[in-house]
Amino acid sequence: MITQLQEDSIALLKQLISLPSFSKEEVDTADAIEQFLQARVVKTHRKKNNVWAYNLHYDAAKPTLLLNSHHDTVKPNSGYTRDPYRPDVEEGKLYGLGSNDAGGCLVSLIATFLYFYNQENLSYNICLAATAEEEISGVNGLEYVLPDLGELEFALVGEPTLMNLAIAERGLLVLDCTVHGKAGHAAREEGDNAIYKALKDIEWFRDYRFSKVSEVFGPLKMSVTIINAGSQHNVVPALCSFTVDVRVTDAYTNEEVLKIIKNNVDCDVKPRSTRLKPSSIAKDHAIVQSGLALGRTTYGSPTTSDQALLSIPSVKVGPGDSARSHMADEFIYLDEIKEGIELYIDLLKPVINGR
Repeated sequence: MITQLQEDSIALLKQLISLPSFSKEEVDTADAIEQFLQARVVKTHRKKNNVWAYNLHYDAAKPTLLLNSHHDTVKPNSGYTRDPYRPDVEEGKLYGLGSNDAGGCLVSLIATFLYFYNQENLSYNICLAATAEEEISGVNGLEYVLPDLGELEFALVGEPTLMNLAIAERGLLVLDCTVHGKAGHAAREEGDNAIYKALKDIEWFRDYRFSKVSEVFGPLKMSVTIINAGSQHNVVPALCSFTVDVRVTDAYTNEEVLKIIKNNVDCDVKPRSTRLKPSSIAKDHAIVQSGLALGRTTYGSPTTSDQALLSIPSVKVGPGDSARSHMADEFIYLDEIKEGIELYIDLLKPVINGR
């Protein structure tokens, strides 16, 4: 059965590579995924370019785990020497845009879902969600359908990790800060220089150390990255604005960090969004222990994924290598997909075959 699932998965991935699926333009790959599942007599659900399904013996009295990955891609960069939409196989490598990020993960999760689909007496329901707009953190992807998926207990998010377990992921806050002064002529003792007033807050962002330190990531990091003020050399500026990049660890929520910042600075602080949350899963969680028993390692991921939209425990794991994501002539090894399917299945077996 697993061999057939592996072959079908590779065939599906080749089809997905051949269909351009930039973020917000994933209708063709959504159709292909939907048709692939329906051809195997799986009832599917769809909203926009998001497709999801549940195991055959779904039981509302049981908890549900989420298997999620995305089918959108970035646009091919100028370094491509191959047709990004031609799924060529050479020396065991499957080339094509989205092959590694995250097509290999997605088709491997679909295969894993199908492996367990007909099984009875599982201790968890399984929800498979192939979602859109991950590459742009869009609002019409996983976040859009989460309310429709029902209550979820934990999630496997498919991203290329060499099948090691990313047990934490940083969140992101981008803050627009504004300091108000008073305009005046630079040659006279007039005005209240907004740049000088901003210096105190900028120094605070540089020097402040949060009391809680993540076991995985270490200290939370804040960086002032953009500053704008002034209109001409002889006018004291009345306004100074600057941008702060805040990489939030699993030691805090975005809201907690924002509150601490606002309590310590004088400038007006406006977050562009608090959607991209830090995420984590306990090291003693059954899925992590299962991975460790299979010889996989754990780490904290520096990259952001759809994990950031989940408020449940989640682990990011999948075939392929994050270092290949968005590279020219992207590829994934066929053996990575085959082994990924087997590892996903072995990872879940002790967790969902009995509690």
